[in-house]
Amino acid sequence: MQPVSRVVDLLDPALNRIFNMDLEAARALVLSGNPSAVRAIDGSFALVAQEGRTVRLARSMDRPMRYFLAKRHEGPALYVADRIDALQQALASDGLAGQFHPSYTRMVPAHYIVDLALVGCPDPDPTYTRFFDPPRGTLPPDLDELGRRYVGALADEVAKWLKRIDAAEQVRLKPDTTYELDATSGPDARHSPIGIAFSGGIDSGSVFLVTYHVMLRLGLAPARLKAFVLNAGDGPDVGQARDFLSSVGLSLFLEEIPAQPDEIDMCDTLRVLEDYKPLDVECAAMGLRLCRGIRERYPDWRYLADGDGGDENLKDYPIEENTELTIRSVVDNLMLYQEGWGVSRIKHSLTYSGGLSRSYVRTYAPARRYGFDGFSPYTRPNVIEVAEGIPFAALTGYDVPTLYSLKGEIVSRGVKAITGFDMPVFPKRRFQHGAMSEGTLRRQLGQDESAYRRMFNGFYP
Repeated sequence: MQPVSRVVDLLDPALNRIFNMDLEAARALVLSGNPSAVRAIDGSFALVAQEGRTVRLARSMDRPMRYFLAKRHEGPALYVADRIDALQQALASDGLAGQFHPSYTRMVPAHYIVDLALVGCPDPDPTYTRFFDPPRGTLPPDLDELGRRYVGALADEVAKWLKRIDAAEQVRLKPDTTYELDATSGPDARHSPIGIAFSGGIDSGSVFLVTYHVMLRLGLAPARLKAFVLNAGDGPDVGQARDFLSSVGLSLFLEEIPAQPDEIDMCDTLRVLEDYKPLDVECAAMGLRLCRGIRERYPDWRYLADGDGGDENLKDYPIEENTELTIRSVVDNLMLYQEGWGVSRIKHSLTYSGGLSRSYVRTYAPARRYGFDGFSPYTRPNVIEVAEGIPFAALTGYDVPTLYSLKGEIVSRGVKAITGFDMPVFPKRRFQHGAMSEGTLRRQLGQDESAYRRMFNGFYP
């Protein structure tokens, strides 16, 4: 076997958001292969580290990371990127397009160090070392305490994000410069505005209220904040968003982004998403239209947060919609919704990973397509760690309706404890089924998984 003779790192290092060390220090920890050291990296990252025969890769939940191992006479070359099409284009530019097929690409699973120390022909399997392994069910079965800890962890992540944004602004803006504001300047022309992709549901609602609260606590101008809701004509989210913000006295922050059903482009959605799971296709289609609408209205807007990951953390998906799941499989498996069945399992996709580790592309790719710096605080390990510590079995007794009601109880109590707001809790509804009615969306996209898969594979004949 030959060592990797070339590593082509196509990842954008500017997308790493690390709070407690510089990029090279974080990369050195990945190279060490020490899971405790990698867990100590505080923030969002997708990192490749190489030294001689050793190549290691690691990423956060919110940073898709793919690789392709190409054969060359000089020795194998490893290509790493956030997208399948970026890998294909790089191989083509190096005269290796004939080796490419999307199914030959590999996704680095979130929360694992992937070790490619020995590669050659034939390619051996990589080794996987988990660096995030939160203990399960260790917290007391007290809903008030659970809420306080869970939303408290959320607030900590939001605060780090906001502080980083404003630290970057201090570098960008000269302290002796006078800035004149007018009606076209946005919420505050001296500082970047903050947007929340908003529906009035539990996850986006809590992220909005916590962000508003933290901005006040940090002395930041709340006029920088907006809650963007997609209005495609016949969806229930607009009314829900209005009711949510009205109930907490913050209606002035709502901004509706209008859209029409015929603006949803299935082919474009599949190209951006690079996946074919129907619910993720639907979600990405709505995400693309929301991001496009914000970008058309605000050409310079950059920061956009959302509530992705909240359903996964508190196990709030309809179990009856997936014949492979039972209440016990959901409650008793570590991070099942975040990671799927886990690496080294028959049902784990090497091409796509599993769970939110796979499907987060539905959020990441639309934001990147339109130039947003996205942030999903519920995907951060410190927040997930609290969620995994919740004693779900003791609190639910493996009763499905009790599990479904648990999320609203925990989050609303936590929001009250941290922010003082009495957060309204509405019935669960997926983002894509709130922006427009489910029937309208299905008529517009109108395909099943096999059709989506054929169309996607057709992009790479």
